Amino acid sequence: MKTICFFNTTKAWGGGEKWHLETCKYMHDKGHNVFFITNKNSQLYHKLQESSIKHVGLSITNQSFLNPFAINEVKNILKENNIDVIIINLSRDLKIAALAAKKAGLDRVIYRRGSAIPIKNKFLNRYYFKNLVTDILANSQATKETVLVNNSNLFPREKIEVIYNGLDIEAFIQKAYTPIYKKAEGEFVLTNLGRLENQKNQKFLLHLAKELKSRNLNFKLIIGGEGSLKNELQKLSDELNINDVVLFPGFIENPKDLMYSGDLFVLSSFWEGFGYVLAEASLCRKPIIAFDISSNPEVVKDNETGFLTPLNDVKLFADKVDFLSNNKEKTKSMGEAGFNFASTTFNSKITLAKIEEYLLK
Repeated sequence: MKTICFFNTTKAWGGGEKWHLETCKYMHDKGHNVFFITNKNSQLYHKLQESSIKHVGLSITNQSFLNPFAINEVKNILKENNIDVIIINLSRDLKIAALAAKKAGLDRVIYRRGSAIPIKNKFLNRYYFKNLVTDILANSQATKETVLVNNSNLFPREKIEVIYNGLDIEAFIQKAYTPIYKKAEGEFVLTNLGRLENQKNQKFLLHLAKELKSRNLNFKLIIGGEGSLKNELQKLSDELNINDVVLFPGFIENPKDLMYSGDLFVLSSFWEGFGYVLAEASLCRKPIIAFDISSNPEVVKDNETGFLTPLNDVKLFADKVDFLSNNKEKTKSMGEAGFNFASTTFNSKITLAKIEEYLLK
């Protein structure tokens, strides 16, 4: 029986970490041999501590691949645990793990690509994808296309597999929730959830709030999440004089607590490999407004389950919010259409079975 190693050493918790943990647990519960290498100070490590999955904590930096002792440490872990297949989520991790896997003689080195950002056509990337990586697993068609956009010969297109992220639909629907905000009479509430980082572009949402306030819309904007830009965003909110309509509740453990506090989910990300929160919002029967970029059109059906607008177009985005705030029936029908689409397209029972077959082939 093959032994599969999941390799993810980021300290933060995000969609890639959620995918790695859920996939590893699924394979473990199915009776497959799995092993996890992560960072001892990460959210992943703490969650793995609560499981029976065999794991180890390492400290990996962006320069670790230059350290032969660090490479040998990973190589020895792979050999001692009889690893056959390794799946790697971060470019930083790929640098060291792929080298160690080559030394350890692994059958497959899979790079799981979760961000729809073009891979740079640099010497190091050309070396890795030509000599070390055997397979690429992408989480959307948009992500697949970005792999080769800067160099069509970087990696064989036929060896890039697309399998969408999945959600445990039944568990998500049945999970209890407690709204974090109680709406006032006649108030229209927008919600957003994500790390407070540049990629998520929450500054746009603050300018959106200013525009909506200038239109005298009765609304609130709730931006859930933590990150390095929290203080900067709060300062901008103050400068724009929108503190009365914008809330920053911090980290949200249960997305439903936030999403069921609102009427509409808004996403301002510059890119998404696969927006988990979009699928989750749809499962909460909330319509969505997001940018028409990267993988968003694969998760949000424009004019059916929500609206897709041009990048950073505040006025058009505000028009869509304004429209839905004045059309309760459309808001409801889009939410229902989103639920039907997400529950049939992103069901983890289907996607995990595909991943299992992919990892074992």
